[in-house]
Amino acid sequence: MELPVLRTADFDFQLPEQLIAQHPPARRGACRLLHVSGGTLTDRMFADLPGLLREHDLLVFNDTRVLKARLFGVKESGGKVEILVERLLNEHEALVQLRASKSPKTGARLVLCGELPATVLGREGEFFHLRLDSEETAAVLLEKYGRLPLPPYITHDAESEDEERYQTVYAREPGAVAAPTAGLHFDEAMLAALCERGVQQAYVTLHVGAGTFQPVRVEDTAEHVMHSERYTIPQQTLDAIREARARSGRVIAVGTTSLRALESAAAAGELQAGEGETRLFITPGYCFRVVDVLLTNFHLPKSTLLMLVCAFGGMGEMLAAYRHAVAEEYRFFSYGDAMLIERPGI
Repeated sequence: MELPVLRTADFDFQLPEQLIAQHPPARRGACRLLHVSGGTLTDRMFADLPGLLREHDLLVFNDTRVLKARLFGVKESGGKVEILVERLLNEHEALVQLRASKSPKTGARLVLCGELPATVLGREGEFFHLRLDSEETAAVLLEKYGRLPLPPYITHDAESEDEERYQTVYAREPGAVAAPTAGLHFDEAMLAALCERGVQQAYVTLHVGAGTFQPVRVEDTAEHVMHSERYTIPQQTLDAIREARARSGRVIAVGTTSLRALESAAAAGELQAGEGETRLFITPGYCFRVVDVLLTNFHLPKSTLLMLVCAFGGMGEMLAAYRHAVAEEYRFFSYGDAMLIERPGI
């Protein structure tokens, strides 16, 4: 089937700045939930979630952990540099975004955070290949010296509140530079309530890169080149999905990152366990193979994530849902409210 021609402007909407959540709610889960089912929009609270799910449904969470990926330092010349780690390559090397008045050359030495030496090993496209010159691993060094990277639309520097709340309660695999934000709503009490309801839980890992915040700069969405992200699908999760299907349960992705991991692992037609890299760009017309229901936050205008949501729930339906959310003053983006979208026909 020939896919429709889609323009980036088709995914625009007007968002008042005051609806962009700058801080998390007072406690996890104390937020609103827009339920989208069968073309009907229902305003609910996130606490209503267990009652909207069925016994034998399977929630799939992304257990990536956000790195303290932002570092500041100087070049040998004394010029200031700001670094955002995009991904760890091994125990001592990373791909990074690097901001400086003049880009350092291969072999340049840096001093980060006043005492951490580093060497620029080269360039890979828009990223710099950096080595942290220490016996300690890069993950340990980032935890010791780094600062938590908040999304560009959050205007304050990371505070102690963010250290806890911009991380899911089940985060365990370090590697992301942005949180899988749909998961931020869950606390231990909600996870327990879902278990009591008979809703099963499984995990994938997708290390969210800073590219998730990059705007789509082309008019024709087919020309957009998606950033690459690493994912892992455990065999245990594959088995849980098969069991849910056998019991007529639905597969519910908690967040667009969980959805992209699952759909990427099924790109060949059947879901496969294992590790991989994905550049999967989901737009209207995409045929979903794994996910039946999506729990997600509200996304940026003209973003790849809004395009994914429109592919999942129907373009007209999702844009109408976003207009409703604006009119009803839902909170948007990472610290904002949530949507539960049941795919048409499921």
